[in-house]
Amino acid sequence: MYDNILLPYDGSDEAKRGAEHGIQLAKRLGSTVHGLYVIDLPGVPRALSLRDDEEQLREEYHEYGEECLAEICAIAEENGVECTTNIRTGSQSDKIVQFADEEGMDAIVMASAYRGTLGNLIGGTTDRVVRTATVPVISQRMSRDDL
Repeated sequence: MYDNILLPYDGSDEAKRGAEHGIQLAKRLGSTVHGLYVIDLPGVPRALSLRDDEEQLREEYHEYGEECLAEICAIAEENGVECTTNIRTGSQSDKIVQFADEEGMDAIVMASAYRGTLGNLIGGTTDRVVRTATVPVISQRMSRDDL
C-alpha cells in the first residue's frame, strides 16, 4: 500500500512528532521512509548583508539539515525501518509536493504546530501540502494541550 513514505522534517517538535508517527506507520507496513529537509532562504529583495553571506548561510542550513535528517534516520533504525535522506532548496510546500511526485512517494506524513484560532485562516506548510499534493497526506495537528 505505502511502500515509500515521505517525512518532511525541519527539526521542530511538531516535525519530530510527525516523523515518529510516519516511522511507526512504516514499521507496521514494512515501508521505507524518506526524510526531506527543505532549505528556504529569504526571497528577493534581500538586504546587501544577507546577499554577501548567502553562501555561508546555505552551508549552515545544509549542515543543520543533515543533523536533523540523521536524527530521524536514527529513530527509524531503532525501529527497524529503512531510511533515506534528501535536502532540497526552495519553497517548503512546493518542494515537498514536487519531491513526492518526482520520487514516487506513496504518502506524506507530517505534523502541524498549534496555531490558535486565527491560524486556521492563514494556513501553514502542512495546509498547503494537503491542498496541493497528488498523494495522500497524513497530517497530525498539535492541540493547545500538546504545547
